[in-house]
Amino acid sequence: INIKPSSLLFSNLIHYLGLSHHLLVLNFIIDSLGKKSAWSSAQVKVTDTDFDGVEVRVFEGSPKPEEPLKRSVLYIHGGGWALASAKTKNYDELCTTLAEELNAVIVSIEYRLVPKVYFPEQIHDVVRATKYFLQPEVLHKYSVDPGRIGISGDSAGGNLAAALSQQLNQDTNLKNKVKVQALIYPVLQALDFNTPSYQQNANTPILPRYVMVKYWVDYFKGNYDFVQEMIVNNHTSLDVEEAAALRAHLNWTSLLPASIKKNYKPVVQTTGNARIIQKIPQLLDVRSAPLIADQEVLRGLPKTYILTCEHDVVRDDGIMYAKRLEKAGVEVTLDHFESCFHGCVIFASWPTYFSVGIQTQNSYIKWLNQNL
Repeated sequence: INIKPSSLLFSNLIHYLGLSHHLLVLNFIIDSLGKKSAWSSAQVKVTDTDFDGVEVRVFEGSPKPEEPLKRSVLYIHGGGWALASAKTKNYDELCTTLAEELNAVIVSIEYRLVPKVYFPEQIHDVVRATKYFLQPEVLHKYSVDPGRIGISGDSAGGNLAAALSQQLNQDTNLKNKVKVQALIYPVLQALDFNTPSYQQNANTPILPRYVMVKYWVDYFKGNYDFVQEMIVNNHTSLDVEEAAALRAHLNWTSLLPASIKKNYKPVVQTTGNARIIQKIPQLLDVRSAPLIADQEVLRGLPKTYILTCEHDVVRDDGIMYAKRLEKAGVEVTLDHFESCFHGCVIFASWPTYFSVGIQTQNSYIKWLNQNL
């Protein structure tokens, strides 16, 4: 979501004055720029409903006589677990395009946002909606092929999609398993804010490092006083025992290729602030950081697509996850774009009709078309 600096300043002022939470103000501004009603066309039927109490927007491609059952994608929008909506213009148009191009049923999940709820409620919402949808009678209602269902999401939605896939993979009671997961510049860990991409893109517009760390702190209802220390990795220093066992799962010196590592050096503090993990233990929870999952959790995950952008602080999260999934025996497509930036996939319609949006969106839809 592209937010103007003036909007950020205004929302922070409102927050400082104690009038409202800054994220509520930002979401109000985003909503005012355009939410789309559930408007159907000849090609795509759009419906707002709820799945087990979780709001969803369903996009149904036109049925074809030769294909009585359709493919389906459960889509989870981005926005730092706090912003945007399935009804935001960009996401509505992305899901409409997916439904039309793939002749599929797209379920865009309207999970609850920070600051109304915090981790892990967002995960509970997407799990609940997905399990409801995967019931045979619901799939039958929407004429969905139970063997051709995918999970997808961008940014924080990519984080939730990855966590959702891991949970479904471990659920022995689930009869219908998803066929693919497609993660668009996913946010996958909060232990190392000094990977090469975090160092290289620390001040890149759209998503600078400071803003990403604040999103994490907001997600966990943490204290902003910790942000500056987290930026220099004081929360996962060598004297923080809880983090030691997990560090190997995101050791970028072994997980990233030389072309990405370049001349960057790891930032590992000898002594830091153990209080941060004590106050925000969610930082080390695999549900918030799918990258740190054990290898056994990764085995058996569906065929995976990961889109990453060069000019993006979370670029290396996606690249490291692709490497770890490959090591676990998962078939992975890593789709890296040298000229692109975080958020670009939804910049493919007016007034943000950018070539990078068209390019990345086409590549993503092509992969889904070939693999779902």
